[in-house]
Amino acid sequence: MALVGLVRVSTKKQETERQHDALDPICVKVFEEKVSGKLAVDHRPGLQEALDYMRDGDMLTVQEVDRLGRNLLEGLIVLNDLFERGIAVKVLEGVAAGEHTERSFVLDMALALAEDRRRDIVRKTRNGLEAARKRGRVGGRPRVIDDDKRAAILSRRERGESIRVIAAGVGASVGAVHKALAEVTAAEMADDEDQEA
Repeated sequence: MALVGLVRVSTKKQETERQHDALDPICVKVFEEKVSGKLAVDHRPGLQEALDYMRDGDMLTVQEVDRLGRNLLEGLIVLNDLFERGIAVKVLEGVAAGEHTERSFVLDMALALAEDRRRDIVRKTRNGLEAARKRGRVGGRPRVIDDDKRAAILSRRERGESIRVIAAGVGASVGAVHKALAEVTAAEMADDEDQEA
């Protein structure tokens, strides 16, 4: 019997090191996917590769059970699919830590707790941002384009430079430059509408 690892995060920006640190030392191979846990087994490339790699008796290994699905329903669907295929699952951490060959109350509870924890984090984040907004502070990352960069972007655009050239010149991403230009255009259109009214 061999352990085959699965690392999953929902977006490309999320880090996978913590999961790899737990799985790499004990698994013969670790597969990684950066996709939503909402997808069915057949639409999850990393999970599908892991299943194709596995041999009889091998065990799919995850750091925590919520790596199999983003919420209770999706996690249960994936677990049911795996168990129907005869695939055992090993969970390293959390309430459901251990080896599983079929659904159990512990697995269901672990997925429910993970979903509740995720919902609580979202709620607390929203509450914190709202409280800060009421005090006049806006949460989130600082803006990439300040007033000086905006002026440089507008000046370069008037000279006919492309967005890519402008982005390189002011040290910002193409998306940030595009957004800054779109905001200025929207503000100008709003001013024109106010003057016409």
